[in-house]
Amino acid sequence: MRTAGIITLLSISPILMAESLSGLWQGTVTSGGVEIPFKFELQGDGANVKGSFFNGDERFPSTSGQFANNALTLNWEYMASKLEVTLANGMLDGKYSRARSEPIPFHARRYTAPASSKGKAPSIDGLWVLENVKSSKGESAWNLIVKQKGAEVSAAILRVDGDTGTLSGSYQDGKFVLSHFSGMRPALLEISPAGDGTLKAVLNGKESMTAVRAAEASAKGLPEPTDPAKHTSMKEASAPFHFSFPDLTGKVVSDTDPRFRGKVVLVNITGSWCPNCHDEASFLAEIYKKYRAQGLEIVALSFEEADQLKDPTRLRAFIKKYGIDYTVLLGGTTDEAKEKLAQAQNWDAWPTTFFVGRDGRVHGVHAGFPSRASGEMYVQAKAEFVEKIEHLLAENSLSSR
Repeated sequence: MRTAGIITLLSISPILMAESLSGLWQGTVTSGGVEIPFKFELQGDGANVKGSFFNGDERFPSTSGQFANNALTLNWEYMASKLEVTLANGMLDGKYSRARSEPIPFHARRYTAPASSKGKAPSIDGLWVLENVKSSKGESAWNLIVKQKGAEVSAAILRVDGDTGTLSGSYQDGKFVLSHFSGMRPALLEISPAGDGTLKAVLNGKESMTAVRAAEASAKGLPEPTDPAKHTSMKEASAPFHFSFPDLTGKVVSDTDPRFRGKVVLVNITGSWCPNCHDEASFLAEIYKKYRAQGLEIVALSFEEADQLKDPTRLRAFIKKYGIDYTVLLGGTTDEAKEKLAQAQNWDAWPTTFFVGRDGRVHGVHAGFPSRASGEMYVQAKAEFVEKIEHLLAENSLSSR
């Protein structure tokens, strides 16, 4: 009996002693030759294993996964991404793959609290304006939003199309080192206070910018960040906004359909590949539920890669994740978007939302959308959307298209 018991214990000991993946991990990905650290969490085991990236306090959990024979695979269907790593000596090593991007090296070890910063961190809390930026959208400046608690700092760079997500870090060796990776938009930001009260900011080890306090920048007449409500317009302001594209079942839906007659319609240019579109989607779903009964419709024109148009698995997962029940249409591929949105002037930001009144005409355009990382500017953007929607809903014009 004793021998049998020992044999039984030996036979199950590998299972009992198998290392659990559950808990926080300190991950790094290498993008553009730069190593970017971030927080990562794993839960469960076997076929029930799950992983989560973070944007500040917001989670981006995997939708399926498997851990077997020290090999971990996780999938995020709403990002069309996959993590494939091997566990060895307490480390996870492998690659992270996402549609539209080359696979990037991924490494993770068990999370340990960072060492306390040596020396008192200078105060950089508040709103700054980044000058001498490199923008493909004609911008002269960006917003830099910083929240600080002692040596710990979180920040976001807000451009006309949206923000970087929450960059988190601390004061180390005379500079603040912040990073972000939520499964999308990896970024490393180094901020060094200068003697003249400005900041030197280096993004991803390459792009160097100067940050000036927002009040000081305004007083000196320095270039201001682009107003997202003035970036894009209509070529013909009095022309009705037209669209005609298939939904996910193949049925063509047009602006002339009876369901839109006399309604306020938000036409949202989006794509399930776009990080800032993920930031906006849950808010649009929320306001649609709130204002639909009052006459609001939302139509998302989603532009995707060719393979996703054939089988829009990521878009379906995107719709499910954010609880979208407004109209979603397949606009075409991303490189067809400008041609198909020919009525728009200076359109180049993903996402962009056109506010169409009950008369079928555009009464405002908002380029981009921030995430929670932008703090008060995120709150302000949502308030501006709601104010515009309520104003248009209150108009008495019920003229048909």
